[in-house]
Amino acid sequence: MRLNPASVLLAFLCLLGPAQSGSLRYCDPQRSIGPAGLERMLRVADVVKTELEASGQPVALVSRSGLALGLLGQRYSHAGVSRRDHEASPWAVRQLYYACDEARPRIFDQGMTGFVMGVHNDAEGYLSLVTLPDEASQLLHAAVRDPQRALALLADDYSANAYPYALHYQNCNQWLVELLASAWDAAPGDRNRAHAQAWLQAQGYAPTELQLWRPVLAFGRLLSYLHFDDHPPALLDQGRLQLSLPQGIEQFVRQRWPEARRVEVCYTTTRVVVRRGWEALAEGCVPAAGDTVIQLAPEPVADSSPW
Repeated sequence: MRLNPASVLLAFLCLLGPAQSGSLRYCDPQRSIGPAGLERMLRVADVVKTELEASGQPVALVSRSGLALGLLGQRYSHAGVSRRDHEASPWAVRQLYYACDEARPRIFDQGMTGFVMGVHNDAEGYLSLVTLPDEASQLLHAAVRDPQRALALLADDYSANAYPYALHYQNCNQWLVELLASAWDAAPGDRNRAHAQAWLQAQGYAPTELQLWRPVLAFGRLLSYLHFDDHPPALLDQGRLQLSLPQGIEQFVRQRWPEARRVEVCYTTTRVVVRRGWEALAEGCVPAAGDTVIQLAPEPVADSSPW
C-alpha cells in the first residue's frame, strides 16, 4: 500500500493527541454520542470488567485504540493501570492526561466506562487488557495505590512525543512505563524518574520507533504539544521518532513476565468480540475460531438482488 505524506501526517497527529482529545483540534472537549452509542459503550465496559474480574488479579494494564493508527502500524495509543479495589469505582483506570486549561499533565482516575468511551469511535474500537502473574501484580498494585509514588513520577511538562530516555517531558504512556519500573525495581534508591529510566534501560525496554518523512517531522515542530529538543538529533536526522506506546509496553511486559495474559476486546455496532491470547484481532473486529462473540444487534444481510 502506498501512503502519501498527508495520510501519514493525519495518523501522526491522531496518534499523539492527548488522552481526552477527540479530534485534530488539540483540546476539544469529549464528543457526545447518541443513546445507541452510549448503550453500546456501557455493554463494552461491562464485558471488560467481567474479563478483568475473571483474571483474579488486583490490577491490569489497559489500552484503548485511537484514530488512523493503522497507517503507522499501531492500534493502541493510550494506556493506564486498572485497579479492582478502587475506592470510587471498581476497575477504575489511573492514567496521565493533559489538562488543557492548566497546560500541564495530571494524574487522573477514571471509571472504566469513561475510559472505554475515550476510544473516540463508538461504531468500532479496540481495548487490550494485560494481567500479570502474582508477584508482578502485587508489586504493581502497591505502586498504583500509592498517590505519592504516582506524583513522584509525574513530569512538569507534557509532550505527546516525549523521548523515553530524557527527563524534561512526559506523555501518558511514558508515565505508565516508569510506574512499572518503580513497581518492579527491587534495588534501593529514590523512586524518581531518573531511577526508573535507568532501570528500564538496564532491563532492555525498547521504545516504539516510528519512521516518518522529514516533512512530517518538520510540520510537527509547529505544534505546541509536540517537542523534539529531547530527542537525539541523529535519530531525527534519519526520520526516526522513538516514544512509548502501548504495543511496546506490552511487549516489554511479556518479555519480563512470560506468564502475563492478554485479552483483546473489540466492538462494532452489532457485536463485541473477545479474544484471549496474544494474537491480535483482525481489522474490522472479525471473529475467528475460539473467540467469544456477544451479539448486540442482528448483522446486516447482504443484498443479493441483481438489481
